Amino acid sequence: MSRPNRTSEASAIALSAAGAAPRPAQPGLADAMGAAGSQPALKKLNAALSELKSLAIEPLLRRSVAALQAGDFELGSKLAIQALEQDERSGYGWYLLAIARERAGDFATSITCYESALALLPSHAEVANDLGRLAFRMGMKPQAEKLFRHFLSAHPNHPEGANNLACAIRDQDRADEAIEVLRPAIEANPTHAMPWNTMGTIVTEQGDLATAQVFFDEALRLQPDFAKARYNRANIRLSLGDAAGALEDCDAALAGATSEDDRQMMRLSRSTMLIELGRVAEGWDEYEARLHPQFSDCTLYHAQGESWTPGAELRGKSLLIFGEQGLGDEVMFANLLDDVIAAVGPEGHVTLALTRRLVTLFERSYPGVTVGPHATQEVGGRTVRFAPFAQDTTFDLWAPMASLLRQFRASADAFPAKAGYLKADPARIAHWREVLKDAPDGLKVGFLWKSALMNNARRRFFSGFDGWEPVLRTPGVSFINLQYGETADEIAYARERFGVEIWTPPGIDLKQDLDDVAALTCALDLTLGFPNATVNLAGACGAAAWVTSIPGGWTRVGTDHYPWYPQMRVFTAPALGAWAPMMAEIAQALAEASEKGVRRAF
Repeated sequence: MSRPNRTSEASAIALSAAGAAPRPAQPGLADAMGAAGSQPALKKLNAALSELKSLAIEPLLRRSVAALQAGDFELGSKLAIQALEQDERSGYGWYLLAIARERAGDFATSITCYESALALLPSHAEVANDLGRLAFRMGMKPQAEKLFRHFLSAHPNHPEGANNLACAIRDQDRADEAIEVLRPAIEANPTHAMPWNTMGTIVTEQGDLATAQVFFDEALRLQPDFAKARYNRANIRLSLGDAAGALEDCDAALAGATSEDDRQMMRLSRSTMLIELGRVAEGWDEYEARLHPQFSDCTLYHAQGESWTPGAELRGKSLLIFGEQGLGDEVMFANLLDDVIAAVGPEGHVTLALTRRLVTLFERSYPGVTVGPHATQEVGGRTVRFAPFAQDTTFDLWAPMASLLRQFRASADAFPAKAGYLKADPARIAHWREVLKDAPDGLKVGFLWKSALMNNARRRFFSGFDGWEPVLRTPGVSFINLQYGETADEIAYARERFGVEIWTPPGIDLKQDLDDVAALTCALDLTLGFPNATVNLAGACGAAAWVTSIPGGWTRVGTDHYPWYPQMRVFTAPALGAWAPMMAEIAQALAEASEKGVRRAF
């Protein structure tokens, strides 16, 4: 069974899938794009099959539709394949097979099947819409945008088409353009809830939470059972400090979720709400949603051996632990490693697969543990992580690091009171103490103000650089640049507008030389910033650190502090985007420390 020639747009999606960067699994906003193979879509497709009554494969195609309507995606696939074996030029056969494979989580096969359907059904714009949704789901936003524009050219002001296009444009940081796509669709379809929901997601990313909630409320007024709008409103309530209300909305959204991908995304968000409410054990159980194969941001782990489950006997076992999520998460979750190593005991052995830049630091910190770099690849449209340095080893058990939290950090009280579990190089700490003598006089405060990724979706979690002015103007403080990435503009701005010199330490790559960064934080009097990788390194090494937080920040584990790093002081904004009161509090605390002449004793 050969496939027809694929279109150039669709082929670009397959090529992009092969080289797409892994995406961390994290709760996000729900895009109301509908799902391939939704009940209304299948009903419409079934009606279209009426034109095929003269074809012998028509009964097989109808049975495939019926299987998809019943949620049996494997049977739907088999019946579509049987039809294609009889007529490999059946565009509807390829279309049904594409829908079935997508709903079964086989994205790579689904892409090629959609391509074939689009080549055979060029006037059937719904195929382009569904392929666009899959491309969007897989993080290929420019390709999705092209396909949605193709659909809209055939169906101008179609509410779902305009909605989908706006989502693709929004995720390329073109919020104003996305709004302009939605305006005429809302005017033409004022009672359609979907565009109202998407308008809410755009405004959310712009940081206007109150207005975003108005849009989500309107979507729910128009369609009370709209699960994605209710889920999005839950996240707004969490960001406004109402974790209990957020959980109530999230539970209602989960009850009405229609796809497994949506269900797992909502479970992941629900986990953070439970943890914020202090229901930590329940929260970690829900956090496993990040590993569900039907969650589009899922990372699959490949290792030889059995997957660990809570309660499994660890004593005397060989255990492979994978670092996961972002680099800062790998550092933070490592809080539990001492307890896991003790549970395995001297008769067993622990192997860690981590980001390559962390290997040296972890080798020093855990001398009895084998440490090596993990690798991550895209395989068949899915993100797969493995440990190439241990590929010939069969382990008794393996686990993603955060999964172990269910047994070893089931409550806030389970976190150790002792500060510091990573060991920076003592010689490099001494080196940096000497180097820092060349910095301006005053309290040596390492300073970070942004993340490496600063798109619209993340920017709202960070104060603008101007917001740091009252802190940077604190007398008696020497600010040391710890910020990785491009910083020249902000450093020049601080010098020209605030009269403050942010001193950059020589001879260090602040992004790549993480073992040296860890030593530098231990040589400083204080590290201050948002919770990025460097702040996590400082905390994990037991260095003095102050961190900013937002309402609903689940990493506080339902407390007013950071249990991962007991020495760390937390400053929380009263609401997302309300940075001024928090900055004033930091400035006052820093001024008090400076007046006392405190050194490495925060």
